[in-house]
Amino acid sequence: MMSPALPAARWWLATLLFGIAVLVAGSALGFPETSHSAHPGYGAPVFAFEFVRGQQDLLAVFGPDSDPMQVARLAAMRTGNERDYLYMLLYAGFLASGLVAFARELRSRPLLAAAGLPVLAALADAYENWLLFDIQTAFTAGDYSPAMASLPWPVAVKFLLLALANVAIGLALAQVGRWGLLFGSLAIVATVPTVMGLVAPESFGWTLVAAIGGGWAVLLISAAIACWRALVRKRPFVDFGAPVPRPRVAAAAPAARKLFGRRRR
Repeated sequence: MMSPALPAARWWLATLLFGIAVLVAGSALGFPETSHSAHPGYGAPVFAFEFVRGQQDLLAVFGPDSDPMQVARLAAMRTGNERDYLYMLLYAGFLASGLVAFARELRSRPLLAAAGLPVLAALADAYENWLLFDIQTAFTAGDYSPAMASLPWPVAVKFLLLALANVAIGLALAQVGRWGLLFGSLAIVATVPTVMGLVAPESFGWTLVAAIGGGWAVLLISAAIACWRALVRKRPFVDFGAPVPRPRVAAAAPAARKLFGRRRR
């Protein structure tokens, strides 16, 4: 049974475990490391693929049939998108658990509602992957996929919802002392390039990793600290029970005793 003094200990532990799993799974996605001729502003080739708008964009990502690396890029992209489904579940669990932990610590219903943001983002991500599979299959067969026209919507929804989740994390952390205010503000400011990356991905697509990853890093560190506080110090991450020190008031000097009558000589 959870101690009343530690209202979010289990949620912090879940956040920490999910966060570690996100790091491990993210390093093993297997997306292609290079593209044929995609603009370097996209960053990783997978971002260039997410923002394709036509056949020329696909050729820039995978290369023409004469490119000996085309098959390897197609295989790596498909493998990465297949493994991405597990990654979606992990990052949704990581962010949702962290927001629930903050909500329980701060007794905040808006933060509890914000825990649904990463879940919705993962659903948009899953739909995006379904479209990407269709686009890649059509490209392999030499055809055009109508799914390309629908692709921008789930991509934008995914990144915007993840950015909003990071803003919620930053606002929650800002209520935890001076260091919390500092790192919470950094998590919020880091989301600003998200709009730039969506509006001009060929120039600022590479910023999306930092825009989203900043809040994730802050949350993972917070979860580690919260677990340490719960395990070692038996105190919650946000400590409402700490007594507020009161300034000491100097004791008033005793009043001089008043003598009546004549003073003896």
